[in-house]
Amino acid sequence: MKRQLFYALAAMAAFLPVSCASTSKAGADSTSPFEKVGLNGSEVPYTVLAKTNDGVEIQNGGYGSDACAHPTDSSLFYLVTDRGPNIDFKGNSGKGKMFPVSSYAPRIGLFKMNKDGSVSLVKEITLKSPDGKEITGLPNPDGKSATGEIAYDLDGNILGTDEYGLDSEGIVAMKDGTFWISDEYGPHIVHYDADGKQIERISPFGIDTGKRHLPAVLARRRANRGMEGLAITPDEKTLVGIMQSTLFNPSKKEISNKQLVRIVTFDIKTGSTKQYAYIQNKETDSTCGITALSNTEFVVIERDGKFSGEKEAHKYLFKIDLKDATDITGENPESKEGLLINGKTLEQCTTEEIEAAGIKPVKKEFLVDLVEYLPNKYPHDKLEGLWILDSNTIAVANDNDFAINVENNQLVQKKLPGTGRIDNDVIYVIKLPRSLR
Repeated sequence: MKRQLFYALAAMAAFLPVSCASTSKAGADSTSPFEKVGLNGSEVPYTVLAKTNDGVEIQNGGYGSDACAHPTDSSLFYLVTDRGPNIDFKGNSGKGKMFPVSSYAPRIGLFKMNKDGSVSLVKEITLKSPDGKEITGLPNPDGKSATGEIAYDLDGNILGTDEYGLDSEGIVAMKDGTFWISDEYGPHIVHYDADGKQIERISPFGIDTGKRHLPAVLARRRANRGMEGLAITPDEKTLVGIMQSTLFNPSKKEISNKQLVRIVTFDIKTGSTKQYAYIQNKETDSTCGITALSNTEFVVIERDGKFSGEKEAHKYLFKIDLKDATDITGENPESKEGLLINGKTLEQCTTEEIEAAGIKPVKKEFLVDLVEYLPNKYPHDKLEGLWILDSNTIAVANDNDFAINVENNQLVQKKLPGTGRIDNDVIYVIKLPRSLR
């Protein structure tokens, strides 16, 4: 039977702020509204975008792919969605992704933390092409960084591609009102104006999207594992992006160091780039967010993809420093393999081989495991957004995937194991025992 989607009426889809009681363990300074956020967090408001015939609720939310502070108002913050509601799906043409609301435009949400610790939506900014047309989250076509993913609609029909499509994952808000967003397709770093219209798209060498480029080696990202986090240095001169996982460099079968992740910096004025080696604790982890403390120091997320209510899980925050790390770009940023050691790519070398070649990875210092820190054991599978509130306080956000999941190739509700509750987007406030600076 052909499946149908029932779109919720706007009049019935009011945003409902949710507040949690304050505790002494979490919170920023006493003048900040974030001080009122309790250990169970504050839910991000949402509307119901659609419901299936089976009663699966698709949230018009999905915020939490990344987060960043508002550059001038400490009570405001931005969250960004990814490419839109989607699940893994195997159709008649093979494995791909189902997009049940294929016209969905990735978007930025401006939110306010209210004095009572509840969260309110201030406005949404949909992302647009250079001519002002709303983009979608559908994959890019050949020549524009195609991932090979097949896009299907709810009925299993093959969808098209979108030249300006974006799987947005990292966000930076600039003082001039513009935004920089990184994604998982190119990976691209895209500059948008205050209304969400594309100003510039920066992609790896070999992908024709503009005059300026990222190192060509980044195009060997795994599908759905691109540039997961993006930060801006405090002087607003340099973008700093972090890849989610090890590159397939030169190929999936030939890599051996699955803990090696690349960090890339992009000088906004000159377009010059540098790369650094970040070594994950576990090869199955993902690096999923980055925010700046100084021009060289950052806080990053390193996590697994498990629910703590189902399996042993960890959601780590690390402080890192690029100051003494070695630039691993090599002589030619247009090289598809990048810097080689004895004829091997860095992803083919052990960490010991890399260090023996005189390459210093990024220094990292463990800060906290949210599963251990929070009484609710951080019940979500994904930790993806963070921003700094003060010298020892960090706010974080989860990505709830628009409250949908997949089981046996079917679209189902995404719920927190052991609770029966839908996995909503939640803001948590983490108070560290010592200063970050």
